[in-house]
Parts: sequence; C-alpha cells; structure tokens
Amino acid sequence: MQPYRDLLALGEVRRVFVLAFAIRLPMFAIGIVLTLHVVSTLGHSYGEAGLVSAAFTIALALSAPWRGRLLDRYGLRRTVAPSIFVTGLLWTAMPFLPYAVLLPGSIVAGAFAVPSFSILRQALIAVVPEERRRSALSLDSVFTELSFMIGPAVAVWAAATYDTRWVLLILAILNTIAAVLLYVVNPPITVAGAAAARDEPVATAPTAPTAPTAPADGIPESPATSGGVRAWVTPGALAVYAAAAASTIVLAGTDVAIVAALRQMGQATAIGWVLSLWGLGSLVGGLIYGAMHRSISVFWLLGGLAATTLPVGLATGMPVFVTLVTLCGVLCAPTVTATVDHLSRIVPERFRGEAMGWHGSAMTGGQALGAPMAGYAIDHFGWGWGFIGVSIVGLVVAILGAGAIRARRQWVAGRPAALS
Repeated sequence: MQPYRDLLALGEVRRVFVLAFAIRLPMFAIGIVLTLHVVSTLGHSYGEAGLVSAAFTIALALSAPWRGRLLDRYGLRRTVAPSIFVTGLLWTAMPFLPYAVLLPGSIVAGAFAVPSFSILRQALIAVVPEERRRSALSLDSVFTELSFMIGPAVAVWAAATYDTRWVLLILAILNTIAAVLLYVVNPPITVAGAAAARDEPVATAPTAPTAPTAPADGIPESPATSGGVRAWVTPGALAVYAAAAASTIVLAGTDVAIVAALRQMGQATAIGWVLSLWGLGSLVGGLIYGAMHRSISVFWLLGGLAATTLPVGLATGMPVFVTLVTLCGVLCAPTVTATVDHLSRIVPERFRGEAMGWHGSAMTGGQALGAPMAGYAIDHFGWGWGFIGVSIVGLVVAILGAGAIRARRQWVAGRPAALS
C-alpha cells in the first residue's frame, strides 16, 4: 500500500479524488433513477425507458471528442460553463416533463454533458509524477468502483421510498452543484498548469530531438509535434481504442449475463450482492495493479479479462458461479486503467483532451454493443452464452492486437539493419 500512501500524501491528488467522488456519485445515480421514473411515475415500458438512456448515451459518445477538443483549445472553465447552464436547466426540468419531451431532452443533455471523466483523469495525470501515473489511475478506478457501488444503491432505495420526481430533482441539483464545484476549483489539466498553480518554474522542452518512447505494449511512439490536430492519431492510439471498446463489450455483456443467469437459477434476489462481489473483485484488482512496479500490455490484460470471464458461462451451481464472477472482476479495473495510462503516454499533452474524449466514445460504444450482443446470445442459446459470446470478442481483439504489436516491434527492430 506504500505507493498509495505516497500518492494520498500529495494535497493536489487528494483534492482531485474528493472532487471526483463528489461528481461521480450523483452521476452514477441519476441514470437508474431516470429509468425508474419513466417506468413507475410516467407509466411507460422498460423498452421506452431504455430508449431514453440509449439516446443520452449515444449523444454523450458522439459529443465526447468535440468536448475534449474544446478542453484542449479553450481550457476547463470556458468548456464547462455552457454545459453547467444547459444541463442544469434540463436536468432540473426533466422530472416534470412528459415522455415526448423527455426523450429529445435527453439527447441535448448528453450532447452538453460536462466531460468530467476526461477532465478528472487529465487533472490527475497533470499533478502526479509520471512514474506514479499508473498507481494514480488505478486508485482512481477504485474510487470509481466505490461511487458505482454506493450511488445506484442509495438512489434505488430513495426511488422506492419517495416520489421519483423529487428524487430525480435532488440528484439533478446535486449534479449541477458538482459541476459548479468543478468550475470553481478549476483543477489544472496540464503539467504546465499544475506547475504554475504551485508557483514552480515550468520546464522548457529540450532543443535536441528526443528518442521515441516505448510504452508497455512495446510500440515506439514519437510524440506528434506538428502536422495538425490529427497528428496524434497513430496505430498505437487506434489499438488502444480497440482494446477499450472490446473491454467494455466484455463488461457490459457480463453485467447483462449475470442478471439473466441468476434469474434463470431462481436467485433473482441475489443480483445486487453478486454484482457487488463482481465490483469488489475489480476494486481489489485495481489496487494490486496500481501497486505493481511494471506495466502490463493492454492486450494481455484484455485477453486475461476475456479468458477469466468465459468460464463463468460454464458454471454449474450458485457457489461456483459466484466464485467465478468475483474472480473475473479482478482484471476489470486494470484493463480499463491500462488503456487510459497507455493513451496518456503516446498522445502529446496538448491533444490529450480530444484523445480522452475518443477514449470515452470507444468505451461507450463498446458498452452499447456488449449489452445487446449478450442479450441476443442469451435469448437464442441460454445465459451461459452471454458470457461466452462477449469473451470470444475480447479474446479475438486481444490476439489480433498482441499479434499486430509483435509484428510492429519486429519491423521496427529490423529497420536499422535493412537500411545499413
């Protein structure tokens, strides 16, 4: 635990984590309450509730790169201010809107959502030394898991006890307050900004050319210094996006398959605590990965995630099922953390906002694909294939990605010999 004690000893890091926790709690809660509101208060079907959620998610995924680009160009406050105004008005009005207005309203809310995940991760990267970045991102994933475990549980209890309109309104107000807090605190999202906030001199870039960096995956990436906004889009970055999308295909499919399996076993009341054990496995895995002294290839982690998820579909009996679900959670947080860490090392800082926006879109897209993919497999072949189907996708992407990296490494290694 020493790496985490060293991190939390830094005041800047503690501020980012407190801010992240305050922002993510209402964010994770508001979605599930909105679904319950559409079904229980407005009297619509779960399919119609899902349409509202899907509309918001798609708009969020499409707008994330654009919001990230604004962060790169104009900074945090000029990017967040319009979002606070638009989403504050929309979310506080949504509890009292009819479904016909709620649906298009969710699209606008998704398009103007505060890019908090991108901002908070950039803020964390900016204030920690590079050698501690993986530990910091791993700890961030742990706090994210805690927010995900606490927020929805409290929200479901509140929605079952009180009128969903008022619960949704309170969450909307808390969400707006969190966004205003982000604006007021204005954490630095670049290394130069963090140094300026500490009144430290900003290191100037060396005049001599620097050697290409070699991330854990072994792909040498020369930081893009010219050539326009798209200069950072390299094969390495695209590979990370593929891994990020595949990881959330596995995670979203697993989520659906756990629910289907427990219902089929006649254990529907166990859904909540089994999902919590899955999250606990991810939390422990994130802590272990962040404390390690070396990185692991994104594609090795993705392959491990898929390989440990696949056997869950073959489980016989509740004890074996619960054990395998907990174990397959161990590589969830490390895989997602590795994609963020790797991307932050191969993309120049001045393009990081847009790059993180595309990372969010890749993960959201994977989530949108994983759930229906698992659902189709479950409907046609049984709950076990919900786990097996998405795991096969993850394994294929991991094998192809690892193979491409190995081929690229061999090509780079053989190039000097060919030129001599």
